[in-house]
Amino acid sequence: MELLKDLQQRGLINQITDEDGLASHLNEKQVTLYCGFDPTGASLHIGHLLPILMLKRFQQAGHRPIALVGGGTGMIGDPSGRSSERQLNEASVVHEYSEKIKGQLAKILNFDEGENAAAARNNFEWLSEMTIIDFLRDTGKHFGVNYMLSKESVESRIEQGISFTEFSYMILQSLDFQKLNQKENCTLQIGGSDQWGNITAGLELIRRARGEEEVEAYGLTMPLITKADGSKFGKTAGGAIWLDPEATSPYEFYQFWINADDRDVIKFLKYFTFLGMDEIAALEKEVQEQPEKRVAQRRLAEEMTKLVHDEEALAQAQRITEALFSGDIKSLSGQEIEQGFKDVPAFSSSEKAPQLVQLLVDAGISSSKRQAREDIKNGAVYINGERNQEVNHQINEENRIEDRFTIIRRGKKKYFLVRYE
Repeated sequence: MELLKDLQQRGLINQITDEDGLASHLNEKQVTLYCGFDPTGASLHIGHLLPILMLKRFQQAGHRPIALVGGGTGMIGDPSGRSSERQLNEASVVHEYSEKIKGQLAKILNFDEGENAAAARNNFEWLSEMTIIDFLRDTGKHFGVNYMLSKESVESRIEQGISFTEFSYMILQSLDFQKLNQKENCTLQIGGSDQWGNITAGLELIRRARGEEEVEAYGLTMPLITKADGSKFGKTAGGAIWLDPEATSPYEFYQFWINADDRDVIKFLKYFTFLGMDEIAALEKEVQEQPEKRVAQRRLAEEMTKLVHDEEALAQAQRITEALFSGDIKSLSGQEIEQGFKDVPAFSSSEKAPQLVQLLVDAGISSSKRQAREDIKNGAVYINGERNQEVNHQINEENRIEDRFTIIRRGKKKYFLVRYE
């Protein structure tokens, strides 16, 4: 009851197939639950965080989570929430993605030994062994076409068109629930609100395959995350926010959360962090009384960066943030320069000691040598955060960070990254 109460207070429950039954079930025993993650890319993104963290919440309450990587269903593609057919990937690509996703899940869930250690499974294990005849005779016979057509994931695609491949996805996901129920006594499936039809279909398959009127199995969905400004959660001008630090650096990840809208930050603290409700209430008061201090946003960014990456990555993201705010660029390492200035205009120089005027022109920072000289004289040019007004200045060793980079700023906000080949 305490777990469900906490989830409800945080606004994390959208639908439950049988709330009273699930509450009783959770109180009676350790429950095994699962959530599926299809490897449609090399990395999960923050849109996947809610179900991952939901598994973690159940684990912290003493239950056993299974993270199911869809090595099989990932080759088919879930039509839920989509208006068009997915691009199908080769089997080798899906396998590669599956392995990477397992590693990302292991950073958040506890897969170590223990009574409720999380388990990683891959549905390729059982789906790849089935023949088409087995699939149709043993599983397909339990699904009426009218029943499938009534599901939102299918119904919403009928007018645009849906292939038999995607139409059958619901049956494959239902089969996952049945297999995990048989093999590991998994009695709860969770997922986003768009998975409701697939989850209830899985419960129906378990019931029909057993030939029982009722089974002790449940489904729970989480709400769709929306942002106050109407934009899609997890998206920025540069694209998705990935969990893989190679795709989205810890600094970029930190910045996404610290830039949360005042109207969203408390909701995000409830959804994504493990802070107590009393602390979140205190942070909400800070937002109302002193929004300019962005205390809640900093707390959110700290918690999320530490959770998804680690303490060292958080410290690095904070150093970059502070250096950019203070202008103390020289204090940053080469790796931190690459993170913090990933999206600024860059120029590669084959000469390590160019004349500053010529460099400004070659890098497109100033439009001409005359303009470059004026910019320097007027104090508009900064090298690694320090103003330089020497027209005849030549880039030297002190101006090169780790002998690889120079950061030039023109005016108040226009940054340029110079790389030395």
